[in-house]
Amino acid sequence: MHDAAVRAVADGRLSPGAKLPTVRGLAAHLGIAANTVASAYRALEADGVIEGRGRSGTFVSLGEDPLDAAARGIALEAAERLRSLGVTGARAERLLTEAVRGADAG
Repeated sequence: MHDAAVRAVADGRLSPGAKLPTVRGLAAHLGIAANTVASAYRALEADGVIEGRGRSGTFVSLGEDPLDAAARGIALEAAERLRSLGVTGARAERLLTEAVRGADAG
């Protein structure tokens, strides 16, 4: 769900500033649990893709490019996980670079 929303923003199907459905409304439309939608909304908000505006609702972020924001969130999470394993900064950078090169080659 998270990745699909990021792709929809990146390819223009969801425009910056667009209002998103309520958690319950989207859950009913998709036939999934409201908790699943709420979790996805939280992750998207943490990544800067969407922003909650209190009683006004939830909107596609007007700030930074949503794709860059989501990618930065993934990179920060990966860096934190590597750090928690005791991997040094230089080694983490090398491992991430190798992973990107491998993904690009595949």
